[in-house]
Amino acid sequence: MRSSPAARRRKAASCSASRGMTGKTRNRNGIVEAAGSMEKRMTKPTSTSLVRVGIGGWVFEPWRDNFYPQGLAQSRELEYASRHVTSIEINGTYYGTQKPASFARWHDETPRDFVFALKGPRFATNRRVLAEAGPSIEKFLASGIVELKDKLGPINWQFPPTKKFDPEDFAAFLSLLPGQFEGRALRHAVEVRHESFATPAFVDLLRQHGVAAVVADKPGVPHVHDVTAPFVYVRLQSAQENRKLGYAPADLDAWAKRARAWAGGKEPADLPRLAPSPSRPPRQRDVFVYMINGFKPKAPAAAMALIERLS
Repeated sequence: MRSSPAARRRKAASCSASRGMTGKTRNRNGIVEAAGSMEKRMTKPTSTSLVRVGIGGWVFEPWRDNFYPQGLAQSRELEYASRHVTSIEINGTYYGTQKPASFARWHDETPRDFVFALKGPRFATNRRVLAEAGPSIEKFLASGIVELKDKLGPINWQFPPTKKFDPEDFAAFLSLLPGQFEGRALRHAVEVRHESFATPAFVDLLRQHGVAAVVADKPGVPHVHDVTAPFVYVRLQSAQENRKLGYAPADLDAWAKRARAWAGGKEPADLPRLAPSPSRPPRQRDVFVYMINGFKPKAPAAAMALIERLS
């Protein structure tokens, strides 16, 4: 039996939206997914650790040309993005207070196993005396982040490039970061960008508080590869316009190998460390890797390529 004109138009539209993505179908919500993607979307190196790979935010106009299907409503971009990466770092929380209803909506629009990372507010980190950040931290935690429920991932506290390492003041800031809030466990990471943090004293301080140092790949910032928390947080910011996937295949292979090592409780042999590693049995860890900035239009392609390597 021949299909109706309306059915043929729907089929053509589906093929158009999926152009350049082989083996992809639409789910019942009209979102394009790779065949078997829900089974393969999470990389599980061990029974208790996960590697999640994602991007920063989901509203970015250039992605409407090379990531989102043509004609996809902006209101459905999070729904689409969350079916193609396994985590997203929310940047809006850095610039201003979000509403509880927004966190609840983001929870509902994403798959069951999805996780969000949040950037802590700049009002807490962009200050001369970090010990005075308490009220800003408390306001952020009470803004509704627990509405993400089990999709609440680590919080990245990003410091300005001009902020130097003051051991006493930084220790005071770390002491303000609670391990839980309203019954939800919290995981904290700090992203420092001044060379004075490239010291074993910084690593030791983070280990005392169980806070992760954000691993970065771009030049001009301290490269702290030491594991200081029960999880690892990576922000890759060196995507290049002339690379199809933003990164050379060999570089993506290397980051996949490192992510597996971290998840398995090891430390990558090719990354230098500032301080000796503690003498203890290997512990499996969750790993969060985000493709951030660099040539941002390539971020989704780079993230999906890394997910494929980890599958």
